[in-house]
Amino acid sequence: MIDWQPLLLTFKLAAVTTTILLCIGVPFAWWLANTRTRIKPVIEALVSMPLVLPPSVLGFYLLLAFSPEYWFGAWLDRQAGIRLAFSFEGLVVASVIFSFPFLVHPVQAAFQNLPRSLTDAARVLGKSNWQTFLRVLIPNIKPALLSGTVLAFAHTVGEFGVVLMIGGNLPNQTRVASIAIYDEVEALNYGAANFYAGVLFVLSFLILLVVYMVNRGVQK
Repeated sequence: MIDWQPLLLTFKLAAVTTTILLCIGVPFAWWLANTRTRIKPVIEALVSMPLVLPPSVLGFYLLLAFSPEYWFGAWLDRQAGIRLAFSFEGLVVASVIFSFPFLVHPVQAAFQNLPRSLTDAARVLGKSNWQTFLRVLIPNIKPALLSGTVLAFAHTVGEFGVVLMIGGNLPNQTRVASIAIYDEVEALNYGAANFYAGVLFVLSFLILLVVYMVNRGVQK
């Protein structure tokens, strides 16, 4: 009998992670596209680190940071009673960090390619910075925003190394589909592994297909 919980937990994690990324990643991408700070290359390098670091490396350092035995984890535990290691909340935090560049990069590039005249015209018309951001800039980067959102969602769905290091393999708490596939293969239960893998494969393909079709329609 197939256990649907890993799949449900996977898409719950991806949905929560993507929502948080939209809330913090889009404003950050706008700031990054417009800032002139001298440390911009340093910030961009830090944002891009998850693209080049092995997931196990990032997961290991996040595990140390979240552990109550180290200062950050101990501070969270002492001040708020929060333990991120081996919890769903820890998976969310780790996934936000790990998928951050997949949303930020395309959105930042889109903001940088927008003509300056859009912002200038909005200011002449008396729009505030927030109104300009929401009503002028965001509508003009819809394709990039859609692509970044889908990439972040799909990347979170496919995580393995980071979620294994941070969450372990706790049923109904941190056992996502990628971990379940690994477990089933180790148990030589290829039927269940094939089911989980097939569901992820088909859904990932359909999501990407919709994105390409939507973007193609926007460009016409």
